[in-house]
Amino acid sequence: MRTAELAGLTGFRPDPDLLEWDYGGYEGLTAVQIRETKRGWDLWRDGVVPGDADHPGEQLRQVAARTDAVLSRIRPLLKDGDVAVVAHGHLARVLAVRWVGLDASAARLLGHPRPGSLSFLTAEGEQPFISAWNVP
Repeated sequence: MRTAELAGLTGFRPDPDLLEWDYGGYEGLTAVQIRETKRGWDLWRDGVVPGDADHPGEQLRQVAARTDAVLSRIRPLLKDGDVAVVAHGHLARVLAVRWVGLDASAARLLGHPRPGSLSFLTAEGEQPFISAWNVP
């Protein structure tokens, strides 16, 4: 919500399907910290471990299902013009690859969005594509 406000967006609606990935038992840890106890760990390959009641954790397929739900709500709106979506980190990467019809695991191929960067998902006719990624 704060990011949308900082971007100058008004009249936006929060969408629980756009909340960042629930990292479960890894919530609040960096990848470096996780690898200190789980050598070679990779989010895209290994996922997360269960956490507490506040952060039970999500697997990639669950995050993909949420982004698919968002995209199914957005596509009809595009007939009337552009739609702005504010999302962070790993979820934004999953959203982008699902937009172009790839398996959610392909999100590992996109760079982590920098704070305040913009990405543009568009389509030519019926063919979706990523027209810009991680633009400062």
